[in-house]
Amino acid sequence: MLPRIIIHNAISLDGRIDWLNFDFGLFYGFISRWNEDANMVGSNTLLKGFEELNQDQNETPEEMEPGSNDQRPLLIVPDSQGRIRSCKLVLIQPYWRGVVVLCSEKTPNEYLYYLNGSRIEYLMVGKEHVNYRSALQKLYDQYQIKTIRLDSCGTLNGILLREGLVDEVSILINPSLVGGTTPQSFFKASDLTSYEGVIKLKLLSVEKVTEDIVWLLYEVIK
Repeated sequence: MLPRIIIHNAISLDGRIDWLNFDFGLFYGFISRWNEDANMVGSNTLLKGFEELNQDQNETPEEMEPGSNDQRPLLIVPDSQGRIRSCKLVLIQPYWRGVVVLCSEKTPNEYLYYLNGSRIEYLMVGKEHVNYRSALQKLYDQYQIKTIRLDSCGTLNGILLREGLVDEVSILINPSLVGGTTPQSFFKASDLTSYEGVIKLKLLSVEKVTEDIVWLLYEVIK
């Protein structure tokens, strides 16, 4: 068994995820609909959101010890390159009960020492890069993770979509047009060479959530 994977993104009408001015309360208000067990955030997204993560923090905060009844989701961070060096700053946020880092055989040993010294759990999954199918299987078996929401930019979304691991796509369409010659899509992957790579969707729900914002929910047809 693998966890159910949901992509949840806000986009402009022309499909961009940058230059948006939207209501974060509205965006994250949808989270309760999925009763997520874990939140997977790409290392690029995490570094962008927490500039302090580039600072090396050696202390492990008390906040890293969740209570037995802690219902907050687990934070899953794919980081085979060893870029996230300040898990302390992540874990003092009120959103997660703990962190599991996804590493590969190419992950620097000194980064694994850092994780061990900081008492951060990690999974070794993959040789050159993270093997997401194996990672998801271990998350299901070892941590009883049944539902994961992706909170990421286009790269991680693209990897999981291309590998057929995404179950639903949730999109908030904002009333804006961004344009540009280098569009930042929520689905970033290599160009296709045939129609066989097109991912087909089934519309599950349409909702007008504000005067100008529309929410779409799709099932990924596998």
